[in-house]
Amino acid sequence: MGTISAWAHDAYQAYRLRWKRRHLLWRSLRKRHQLACAVDRTRAIAHDDILCFTTVRNEALRLPWFLGHHRRLGVRHFLVVDNASDDGTPDYLADQPDVSLWTTAHSYRLSRFGVDWLTWLQMRHGHRHWCLTLDADECLVYPYHDTRPLPALCDWLDRQGRASFGALMLDMYPRGPLSGGDCVAGEDPFARLCWFDAGNYGMQRKPDLQNLWIQGGPRARMFFAADPRRAPTMGKVPLVRWHWRHAYVNSSHAVLPRRLNRVYAADGGELTSGVLLHTKFLDIVVTRSAEEKQRQEHFANSTLYDEYYDALSADPDLWCDASTRLTGWRQLERLGLMSRGGWI
Repeated sequence: MGTISAWAHDAYQAYRLRWKRRHLLWRSLRKRHQLACAVDRTRAIAHDDILCFTTVRNEALRLPWFLGHHRRLGVRHFLVVDNASDDGTPDYLADQPDVSLWTTAHSYRLSRFGVDWLTWLQMRHGHRHWCLTLDADECLVYPYHDTRPLPALCDWLDRQGRASFGALMLDMYPRGPLSGGDCVAGEDPFARLCWFDAGNYGMQRKPDLQNLWIQGGPRARMFFAADPRRAPTMGKVPLVRWHWRHAYVNSSHAVLPRRLNRVYAADGGELTSGVLLHTKFLDIVVTRSAEEKQRQEHFANSTLYDEYYDALSADPDLWCDASTRLTGWRQLERLGLMSRGGWI
C-alpha cells in the first residue's frame, strides 16, 4: 500500500510540474514584448555552438573578464539582456562580435529576476544547443577546465547520456574591507578575490524539484547566522542541453523538467560537477548595496534583506581564520566542492 501511495504522490508531482512548466513558458512568451533587439548576430550561430545567456545591469567593470574567461572555455555566442544600464554596458556589448543584445527598462523582479526574458531567448535560439546560463558575476570552472574546453566536457556529457551539469556557487572575497583596492575592467578579479569558505555548507534535496538546496559560505556566516534559512542558495544547474520546452524555475537553481536537476549521484557516488566563482564582493558592492536596497529588484521579499544591504554598505571584512586561499580546481576537488566523477 505504501508503494502505491508513493507512486501516486510522484505521479501527482510530475503532473503539477508539467503545468508549472507550461505556465512559465507562457509567461516568457508574453514577456518577449518587453525586449527590444539592439544587435542581432544570431545568424552566425552554428548548430554545435555552445551559447551563454545572461541578464546584466551596469556591468561594464565585470564584462571584459566575464566574456574573455568564457570565450577561453569555448562559448561561441553570448545572448545578453541589458536592463537599463547607464554605465556604458550596452555600447560595450554592441561592439562585441560574438554578442547579440536585447534591452529593456521593465522590472527585473517582475520578470522573475530576468528569467522570463532569458527563457524566451532560449526557446528561440537555444534549442538543441548546450546552453550556459550565468550572471555576470559568475565564472564557471570545472575539472580540467585549464586543458579541456567546454566542447570536450559537453561531448563527454552527451556520451554519458547526461543533459545537465551542476555547480556550486562559491563566494570569493578579499582579505580586509570590501572597498579596499580598485578593480579595473579586464583585470583578473580573483587576484584580489582569492579567499573562500571551504567547509561550512549544508545541503538538502528538495522533494518536489529534486534539486540540491545548498546554503553556506561567508554570506550565511556573516549576514544570516541568526536565521540561516534566509541565506542565499548556492546550488545551480548552469549548463543544460536545451530544449525549447525547458524552463528555469528560479535563476538557474532549478530547471524543469525536474530530471535535469539530478546533477548528483543518488547511490552515494559522485557525478562530475563544477564551481561558479562568484565575484559579487568586488569593491563596488559597497556603494551598490545602498542603490539595490532602494531599487528592491533583487529579492522577492526585498524588505527582509534591508539589514543585509546595510551590512554590506558598512564595508565589512569577510575574512576569518578559517578562510581558504584559492589555488586551483584540484584544490576545490580535494575539498569536495567539485568532482571529476567519471571524467578522468
